[in-house]
Amino acid sequence: MDVLSKCISQVNNVLWSYVLIVLLIGSGLFFTFKTKFVQIRFLKEMFRLLTDTAGTKMEGKRISSFQAFCVSTASRVGVGNIAGIAIAVVTGGPGAIFWMWIIAILGSATGFVESTLAQIYKVPHKSEKGIFLGGPAYYIKNALHSPFMSVFFAILISVTYGLIFNSVQANTIALSLQAGFGADRTIVGIVISLLSALVVFGGLSRIARVTEYMVPIMAGIYILVAIGVTIYNINKLPLVLMTIVKSAFGLNAAIGGGMGIAVMTGIKRGLFSNEAGMGSVPNAAATADTSHPVKQGLIQALGVFVDTLFICSSSAFIVLLSGDYTKLGETGIRLVQTDLAMYFGNYAYSGVAFIIFLFAFTSIIGNYYYGEINIKHLTPNPLYLNIFRFLVAVMVFFGSIAELNLVWNLADLFMAFMAITNIVAILLLVKPACIALEDYARQKKAGIKEPVFHAHVLPKQDGIFYWNDGVKIEK
Repeated sequence: MDVLSKCISQVNNVLWSYVLIVLLIGSGLFFTFKTKFVQIRFLKEMFRLLTDTAGTKMEGKRISSFQAFCVSTASRVGVGNIAGIAIAVVTGGPGAIFWMWIIAILGSATGFVESTLAQIYKVPHKSEKGIFLGGPAYYIKNALHSPFMSVFFAILISVTYGLIFNSVQANTIALSLQAGFGADRTIVGIVISLLSALVVFGGLSRIARVTEYMVPIMAGIYILVAIGVTIYNINKLPLVLMTIVKSAFGLNAAIGGGMGIAVMTGIKRGLFSNEAGMGSVPNAAATADTSHPVKQGLIQALGVFVDTLFICSSSAFIVLLSGDYTKLGETGIRLVQTDLAMYFGNYAYSGVAFIIFLFAFTSIIGNYYYGEINIKHLTPNPLYLNIFRFLVAVMVFFGSIAELNLVWNLADLFMAFMAITNIVAILLLVKPACIALEDYARQKKAGIKEPVFHAHVLPKQDGIFYWNDGVKIEK
């Protein structure tokens, strides 16, 4: 097992250090220019769309844009937003944060394109009225006419997110509750697996409702804590910002090891955190019931900013403003707990454990959400979906009590293949997304507050099963 794990780790290093970094950054730049900086031009509209749909009561099982946003945020906002950022600061220096911000800005354009495509090529569920299914597996099959690659992607994401990542998240919950409260990992595993089963057996609409409430609470608590720490240390803020910039360009090589380490660490952390281009978020984006595909594309583009610029930056400022990250000899969750203990005493250790539980549990149900959408792409038989749900609960329990080095390496490998498959697909399909964006901008300029999409604006309607001059088409 150790030999296999090391071999997979070496393959991952090659893929993530060379192939994927070039592919993800290159596509981010390409989409930024192709959409004429959509992430900057439409920033105000992103916030309007998100706030206007928050709290919207949907008819039946329909999923709102805000609920779809919360599901995707639940999945990508996990423990890595706390532990991963602390590790990035220690290993790459403060400059890593600057490059993480740059990657988020570029990735936002990629996130817009893949989520808009997911909406354009989404498919109404055959038996559940108001429910939509979509994502890379769907636009690869319906628009690119590649059934084999669509099945390949659907299997990868179902295994990676539904099973592997969920075992990792459960492992983190069990370890943090054991450290924070002395909880028995076996008991924690049983409780988490039962809670997970309770949610996932309720289907997509129940998951959407649960995350709609949990995500704003967990993100809000953590961001408020970071704001409090920042205000308390407001006199240090200019120096910290200056240090981030200097370290980013190697102007202060004594901090973090110079520009090269800062760049690579920041880029990797940004790519892993916001998931732009990975092909995961479009699965949630497709389920939203909206009048125009660009609306959800813009909302999910904002999700990249929320994940990186807000939540990851919160962790960064907690660590950097405390100023002891080079002296304590600690990293990850422990460093954040130690830094917060400066302000909140021993309550910080249990408080961070509680936040970790929220982050990781919402990731479990968000990850499952992606799996269900792709299992339904593979087969309409509900038996296989229920087997998958059972396996999710089993893997959650397994993750709570197991050591997961091999599992982590497998997850990275599968995720790399997912990203390569998805990025190639959206590069080939970028034109419909850009035409939809132009259509949206044209309607907004004409004074239409809520633009409506009609498929005839696209030169080809091949592979579109929902939009047809405003008429809903059942597949």
